[in-house]
Amino acid sequence: MKILRYLNREVLTHTLAVSGVLLVIIVSGRFVKYLAEAAVGDIAANILIPVILYRLPGFLELIVPLGMFIGILMAYGRLYVESEMVVLSACGISQRQLARYTLAPACLVALLVGALSFYITPLGAARSQALLDDPSSSSGINTVTAGRFQTQKEGAIATYAERLDSRTGLMGHLFIAQRVEDESGQGRLEVTVAEEGQIVFDRPGGSRFMELRRGYRYQPGETPLELSITQFEVFGERVRDPEQGIRDVDPIDGRPTLSLIGSDQTEEIAALHWRISLPVMVPIVALIALSLSRTDHRRGRYVKMAPAFVVYLLYLFMLTRGRSALEAGELSPAIGLWWAHGVMLLLALALLWGPDWLRGMRYRKQARA
Repeated sequence: MKILRYLNREVLTHTLAVSGVLLVIIVSGRFVKYLAEAAVGDIAANILIPVILYRLPGFLELIVPLGMFIGILMAYGRLYVESEMVVLSACGISQRQLARYTLAPACLVALLVGALSFYITPLGAARSQALLDDPSSSSGINTVTAGRFQTQKEGAIATYAERLDSRTGLMGHLFIAQRVEDESGQGRLEVTVAEEGQIVFDRPGGSRFMELRRGYRYQPGETPLELSITQFEVFGERVRDPEQGIRDVDPIDGRPTLSLIGSDQTEEIAALHWRISLPVMVPIVALIALSLSRTDHRRGRYVKMAPAFVVYLLYLFMLTRGRSALEAGELSPAIGLWWAHGVMLLLALALLWGPDWLRGMRYRKQARA
């Protein structure tokens, strides 16, 4: 029992440390990217921190398995380098027992990842999407100040609103000047004025539109003396979100897990299998890390880090490729992503007990000779 507690403490301590470092790196990179979106008016700055916090479970469900994988490599690598594994082996701790001891913290981490994947992450995704869909946080609304001209999109758009209702996002007496390029690549200035304007949402499609009411649009023609004037009662234009931005999230990610069970939609089937795969992969990567952590004081504890990362990336590639195949209908839901887990489990068992089996075969052949 003391050995189990000691190994669990080593593994969980390294897992926590590695996961913390990875979380800081990833969240910092995402925060800088999202901050740039807020700076140009693609998102209201006051909801940036809450959205990041709601997205944290989604980061953690991917970071924690990798953190445990690296944690086992580092923890057991140190034990091998300092000959503690030799002492444990001399005390009768077999490879099979060591695998059982390793699966104990792996099961705890799998339960945590399962809670994140099945419940916490979808809940956080739904709440972050609700914040982004709130009219008071729509693109450009919170960056508009009543009675002031302001530029967005690096000066390509200039806006003015005489009044602004911060609660509903309704803007009054709007002026919008936008520089666009024609087919020849020459820029021209289009001006739109309206009595009212507001961001509206097409919830089934997940798109956002700037809806202007009771106004005029002035567009220059092909010659300097031509001018097209269009009067409108209601004019709407889709607000395009930047790729890989804070709004670039699959709406299915915010669906509760229970609502995905029994669905016949390929996207929902793929999302369900993906959520199941995250906790399932934890004990498998734990066994792979255990087998790849074998080393000695001459080679050092980091000698197998590179091949270990290759194996882990291959596992992730198989899962992501399998999810894409499920979404495209190229893979049967009965197979799902279990084929990837099966392949990696066989690899883990081969790495773990394959060398001993080959060594036993060699000794038996020598004994017969």
